[in-house]
Amino acid sequence: MKISKNILATLLLAAVFFSSCSKNNDDDGDTLIIRPTAEDFSGLHETALEEITQTFQFNAEDGNASFTSEKGVQINIQGSCLTLNGNAVTGQVDLEFVEIFDKGNMLTTNKPTMGIMPNGDRALLLTGGEFFIEATQNGAALETSCNIQLGIPASLTGGIDNDMILWNGIIDENGDLAWEEDKRDGANGEGGVFTEGNQYYAFLGDFGWSNVDRFYNDPRPKTTILVDVPEGYDNTNCSVFLSYDGEDTGLANLDTYDAGSGLFSEHYGQIPIGLECHVIFVTEEADDWKYAIQSVTIVENDVITITDSETAVVTEAQLTAIINDLP
Repeated sequence: MKISKNILATLLLAAVFFSSCSKNNDDDGDTLIIRPTAEDFSGLHETALEEITQTFQFNAEDGNASFTSEKGVQINIQGSCLTLNGNAVTGQVDLEFVEIFDKGNMLTTNKPTMGIMPNGDRALLLTGGEFFIEATQNGAALETSCNIQLGIPASLTGGIDNDMILWNGIIDENGDLAWEEDKRDGANGEGGVFTEGNQYYAFLGDFGWSNVDRFYNDPRPKTTILVDVPEGYDNTNCSVFLSYDGEDTGLANLDTYDAGSGLFSEHYGQIPIGLECHVIFVTEEADDWKYAIQSVTIVENDVITITDSETAVVTEAQLTAIINDLP
């Protein structure tokens, strides 16, 4: 009988311990919650990026190397301009290429279209294509002294827009991407982009992330907004994006998080009042995507709340399709 009492006492203590220490209260207060780590969440982005990365090979001594991407982008690289530690490269070169034209892939790869304004604020860009290009030899990254030329079908993003210019991608210490204007004037056109027929022609000065874009333009008064996400999430294990209704080629994100209030913020005051849009919350769960989407019309100083009860878990392919199907 003494042994039975000891076992019962142990079980009771264990139950109290797990109840008090393992439970992270959900909206309804009684659900055991295990939130993802930052590594769990970033792993989803890395996988999504790997899945859309295209690879090519060429010999640097053959001169101009030309490739056509899966979406029909023409890539031209001059092999004689490639260097490694300042020395001319010979032999086989490996080329990685990423192209992003839709909101679904922007979200899953964490490559939204937020441009840095002259005053340092950030606002939505509409894109003619986001691109990543890297050349390596035996795993070592190469440099180029010549422009990398891209011929980009404008039909992929709704046709020619003569306001498009070239932007360079800047990735911060958290792995988040923003776009800085590539200010160049010259024979190849202002900003490194010109149009001919139904094509954009971009001249990239270096490897890395580049973007053919322009700022979204809306004359309505602007405001800031806040988004409250479920307990246990912050800017390390989830993200909040904005999809503007009627705009298929841009995706905004809320890049500021306040740990004290637990709120994500668009603190730049660039959201048009009256804008119809969708607020998107995404995170990781069991190697899949957990998400929630709210349709909202922006009001001044809006505070939008996302609850766990609104979320669902889907695969990457399903989420990409869901985001691309938004109005």
